[in-house]
Parts: sequence; structure tokens; C-alpha cells
Amino acid sequence: MRKLVRASRVALAVVAAGVVATVSPASAGGGNSVDESAKRLTVAVIGDVPYGPEQEGRFGDLIEAINADPKVRVAVHVGDIKSGSTTCSDERFAAVAAAFETFKDPLVYTPGDNEWTDCHRVNNGAYDPLERLAAVRRLFFAAPGETLGRRPKRVAFESDLVENVRWEESRVVFATLHVIGSNNGLASWTGLGNTAPTPAQAAEVQARIDADLRWIDSTFDAAEADHRRGVVLAMQADTWNPTPTSAQQAIVDRIAARTAAFDGEVLLIQGDSHTFAADDPLALDNFTRIVVHGETLPFEYLRLTIDPRAADLFTWERIALP
Repeated sequence: MRKLVRASRVALAVVAAGVVATVSPASAGGGNSVDESAKRLTVAVIGDVPYGPEQEGRFGDLIEAINADPKVRVAVHVGDIKSGSTTCSDERFAAVAAAFETFKDPLVYTPGDNEWTDCHRVNNGAYDPLERLAAVRRLFFAAPGETLGRRPKRVAFESDLVENVRWEESRVVFATLHVIGSNNGLASWTGLGNTAPTPAQAAEVQARIDADLRWIDSTFDAAEADHRRGVVLAMQADTWNPTPTSAQQAIVDRIAARTAAFDGEVLLIQGDSHTFAADDPLALDNFTRIVVHGETLPFEYLRLTIDPRAADLFTWERIALP
């Protein structure tokens, strides 16, 4: 799928110490006339992987394929680092974290529901989901503002939700949003004997929604202030499966409102439903949504290219392993 995009002015993004700043190309130093912000960028996107023992044993093959791709400069995992029927043990999390550190390029990861809110399930170990969320944050976000992988990069992060990060590259603002399936974490923890959300559960969901809404606004504010050509948002939840749930609706509404007012292209990347899709559920001419393939073999990653000098800002292809 390709879309024509509108031209915009140029600014070079600098991200450091969790603060996003901009300078004009002319003041970038040394009299260099090359606009670094206009360089093409290729991102490998995966999600809902590894699922089950076979994929856990072969996850390194997918990482090696991405590492071997000469075009890729950043990798993004949109959540669900385990299947919904495997245990949420520290050992399983640690194995994934160790695999993440073998990514040659920076890896940006946003959590999914399988690694925390669904851990109440008996076959997941009947964990307290809030305890598992804290464990995920301690392990994967121990250094706020720094990505995973062998070559971490500095990113801006949200102080109230350290897993929400943002950076600017190739005239595009990228941001992750902690938005998940299971009604964005509000589905009852039946494995713990609950038939309705607990007060602590409801409070966590509302606080996270509020933080996500602020992050959406600040991301679009940055893109507009810096005259960026596009915005890329990444989250775990497929919010159109088939429609946004009650605890996802505010997120979708805010994305729709900010996209409609934005003079550029918006790409929303999701996982959760496991089957590749590329569509425009908001029916806006500057919006595209992609759901990445997951769950089943063969492994696959999405090779997403951002070219700020091309008519088509975003292009992509699906790369399947043998």
C-alpha cells in the first residue's frame, strides 16, 4: 500500500537524556550541507513472538535474520513475548530479555497483554498481574530512556510510564503506547477468582490510559512543532478486532482527532490478532494501520522503510524466513 504525502519543512532531531530538541540543518555545525534527518530509515517490526516452546527454541533464527538484513537500522517489538497459554515465569522473561540483547541494532519494545495482565490465568501460573507488570518494567526498562539491543540509543520517555518512548528520525516522530488486548487490561482476572475488575486493576488501567493520552498529544505536538512529515505509533492491541473495546476507545478517539488535524502521514502499527493486515479503519486519507504477522511459523518480520525525500513516505514488505 502506498500513499502520497504532503511536503513539509525540514528540521534535524536530536534526542538526548530523555529530552527531544530540534535544530535547523543550517545550524547543525561544521558547515555540512547534508541533511542527516532526510536519510532513508528501515525498521524491522515483529510481534506476538516467540509463541510456545518451538518458537522459543528458534527465536534466535529470527533475530539473526534481522541482524543480517543490511537495510535495517532499528527493530521494534510490538508486544506479546510469550503465548497466552504458557507460564509468566521469571525464567521465561529472562530468556527473552537475553535474546533481545542479541539484536545488533537498537530494539524498541512495548509490552503486550500476555506478559502481564493475562498472567492471572491458571495455565499462566495464576500470578498477580500487577506484580508481573512490575517485573516486566524492572527487567526490560531498567534503564529508562535507553533501548535494548547491542547498540542502545537514547530516547525520550514518559516519566509516568517508562515503557512509552519517543524519538525523531528521518523527519518522522516515532512513539510507543502501552495499549494492550484483554480490554486494555480491564478484563477480569478470573484465574484469581475475580468476576469484575479489582479496584487496583481499574486504577492501573485508568492511569495508563491517561498517560497514553498525554503521550499521544505530546507526540503530535512535537511533530507539528518540528514540521515533521509523519508520525509512527506502535502498540500491542489490535483496536479493531473487531472494534475498540471500552478501555481502548479513548485511545482510538485521540489518535483519530490528532491525525485528522495533522498535516502529514500517520502510521499505526499493531499486533495482537496475529494476522497481517494493512488498512485504514479511521477512513482518513493520511492514516494507515498495519497489523504484523505473529503466533505461527514461519517467522516473519515487516521491513518498514521511511523515506522523507520520496513521494511515498512509508513503504513496507513482509520478509518470511524459510
